[in-house]
Amino acid sequence: MSLSPIQAEAFANMPLTFLRQEYPNHIMHLLNDDGDVLPPRELHPIFYGCFDWHSAVHGYWLLLRCLRRFPELPSREVIISLFDEHFTEANVTRELAYFTAPFRASFERPYGYGWLLALAQELAESTLPQAKRWSALLEPLTQDIRARLIGYLEKLTYPIRVGTHYNTAFALALGLDYARSRHDTQLETAIIDGANRFYQHDVNYPAHYEPGGDEYVSGALCEALLMSQVSADFPGWFDRYLPEVASINALMHPAVVSDRTDPKIAHLDGLNLSRTWCFKRIAAALPAEHPAQQALQQAITRHLDASLDHVVGSHYSGGHWLASFAMLALE
Repeated sequence: MSLSPIQAEAFANMPLTFLRQEYPNHIMHLLNDDGDVLPPRELHPIFYGCFDWHSAVHGYWLLLRCLRRFPELPSREVIISLFDEHFTEANVTRELAYFTAPFRASFERPYGYGWLLALAQELAESTLPQAKRWSALLEPLTQDIRARLIGYLEKLTYPIRVGTHYNTAFALALGLDYARSRHDTQLETAIIDGANRFYQHDVNYPAHYEPGGDEYVSGALCEALLMSQVSADFPGWFDRYLPEVASINALMHPAVVSDRTDPKIAHLDGLNLSRTWCFKRIAAALPAEHPAQQALQQAITRHLDASLDHVVGSHYSGGHWLASFAMLALE
């Protein structure tokens, strides 16, 4: 299944609605003094919508991705207006100031870092005439996040394997795509070195314990996706890492979503979609005759069938973010 123009327009209309919707807002905000008691739109004048900062970031990413795939989308001019409204020098300065304030070193680390770099990559690769200006405006924040990711890798002794915002491999996969697209050898080397240090010797990963009840990424599969991009012998690594992957039912079959209005349980639709993205990239990195190929292709179909139709029109618990994961799944 591939993305259609109708799907792209439906996906784009979700962040077009929610990027200006300030409330409800799940704000992760450290107060340094009384002056920090401010509404989201003042703390984050670009990324205040979509319930939380990182969802706003990948909401903008999704809009650009949709336009890259289908440049004549009906929402094209509305998207351009939204970027023009929010991507200003003053707004970027305010976003950057938030990160540089005391005690905020861990804000959005590493999930938001990965998505900010993905957005920067999409801006740099966009064919929109206005995108060059937006990219230049965002560049101070992009470079700050880039440096923060490198610094984080220098001091991170152990990878974080949870299936939520703190997962190391997911953010590094997005960061690596950015680094390679920008020919940023320093960042690329830091990510490759970190990935090998964290994951090169993993064997017999206990993927049968997945999923947890509120996960939206697979610790097992995100790691494999990342290693597919950095390992000198990925098939050999994969065979040691998940030697019986076809028989791991909990991994190869989609998660059951019992309540799509619950913000945490709704994560599981995201898990099914992000697993699809991982399965596709893993399969592409394995030889066509690899014994896991058939199982991976079947898993792709099952996971798409389980969650793709629940994206458009979904409750706000999933609606503010799921379309970005659906885009990953369909690529």
